[in-house]
Amino acid sequence: MATHNELGKKGEELAVEFLLKNNYQILERNWRFKKAEVDIIALKNNVLAVIEVKTRSTDYFGNPQDFVNPKKIKLLVEAIDYYITTKNVDVDVRFDIVAILKQQQHYKIEHLKDAFLYF
Repeated sequence: MATHNELGKKGEELAVEFLLKNNYQILERNWRFKKAEVDIIALKNNVLAVIEVKTRSTDYFGNPQDFVNPKKIKLLVEAIDYYITTKNVDVDVRFDIVAILKQQQHYKIEHLKDAFLYF
């Protein structure tokens, strides 16, 4: 597996650990709909958190969260619309980013709630 794929998998594991420690219930991981993949779907306080995980080994080209582009946002919105419709979920929905930056042997984790608007 390529190094960037390994870093991405490690980032998702760290994000799940972080969310569990912060009392989120993980409902789905790597949930797919058409061309979209939602990294994590979690629930806390009757809010469905749709979480995109971005992990980078350096911030030289920008912060991890800077790499969530409009196309990705559109795909996430379409996927979650389908998810809540088919699962008949009646909760508020929020789109978050968990940005992870590897700093030598440590990881800096930042949870950006309501990271982008979806309408």
